[in-house]
Amino acid sequence: MRRVAFAVPGDLGAPTGGYAYDRRMIAELGQLGWRVDVIGLGEGFPWPHEQTRLAAQARLLQVAPGDPIVIDGLAFAVLADTARRLRVDHPLVALIHHPLAFESGLSAAQSATLRDSESAALCCAVRVVTTSAATARCLVGDYSVPAARVSVAPPGTELAPRARGSGGDILQLLSVGALVPRKGFDVLVAALATVTDLKWHLSIIGDARRDPKSAGELKADIVRLTLGDRVTVLGALPPADVAKRYAEADLFVLASRFEGYGMAYAEALARGLPIIGTTAGAIPDTVPADAGVLVAADDPIALAAALRHLIENSDARRTLAAGAWRAARRLPEWRDSAEIFAGILESIE
Repeated sequence: MRRVAFAVPGDLGAPTGGYAYDRRMIAELGQLGWRVDVIGLGEGFPWPHEQTRLAAQARLLQVAPGDPIVIDGLAFAVLADTARRLRVDHPLVALIHHPLAFESGLSAAQSATLRDSESAALCCAVRVVTTSAATARCLVGDYSVPAARVSVAPPGTELAPRARGSGGDILQLLSVGALVPRKGFDVLVAALATVTDLKWHLSIIGDARRDPKSAGELKADIVRLTLGDRVTVLGALPPADVAKRYAEADLFVLASRFEGYGMAYAEALARGLPIIGTTAGAIPDTVPADAGVLVAADDPIALAAALRHLIENSDARRTLAAGAWRAARRLPEWRDSAEIFAGILESIE
């Protein structure tokens, strides 16, 4: 039986796109005949305590020589010293959901530290797997990773029933993403504060534990902008409840400052929802022009204009919904993605 170690920091069960990708890839590789040894690397990445980093290194060094090791980029980026030791006896595969230096809310010094560390670690990987062509281009152009070592294994998307919408006078907007600066919820509520003459309600589904400070600031913004009766922050929800919210939504909106792929956008496509998003990162690759309106990131004025246009214009929403439903038929399934990933592992000499 083919064998691979799959190293993941933090809680593999966390409700984020990156962890959802890891969980599903581990499961699908098992279905394809691989023995996948999951290695927990501990909490606090990408800023782990030294004790956590050393414990993670010790676990990785216990992997049998010769076995490939896939390391999630949230940890790989800050384990350059460990990667140098591991590459002597193991083929290393870096799984990069998005470069960590591109995370929003970092100081210039933090961004530089992560960029330097990630660059050094990537030099130790025999293959780099990422989730979109846009992120692959970023790694080649900004991190000087040889193009021949970079492969794209996009997330799969479960086909779902088409959203039926709210059926009411108040348009139901849905936004899904962890409550972190990169998701741009501050920009979204600022834009919505300028269209309160229209009938709408926004529900935000997202884990608040990743960044309690950002989650608190979002709630404070909602109060300050007097949107308490117009915006509901639901936190993380069970999958069945998330599916119900998608089914009852009329419009999906997410103002991300960067996305390595944008799994929430793909989930909205899978339900035939019209989309408002940004042009940041891989979003234009994920959301075709006939399925959504994309504006520049960090531009609440442009975002407000897009919101006003689609909230007021039911014909425009129906046109984009039809485009989203067509695009959903072209999205890869998880087995497709796993077969790509398995092929990458098999190609390692």
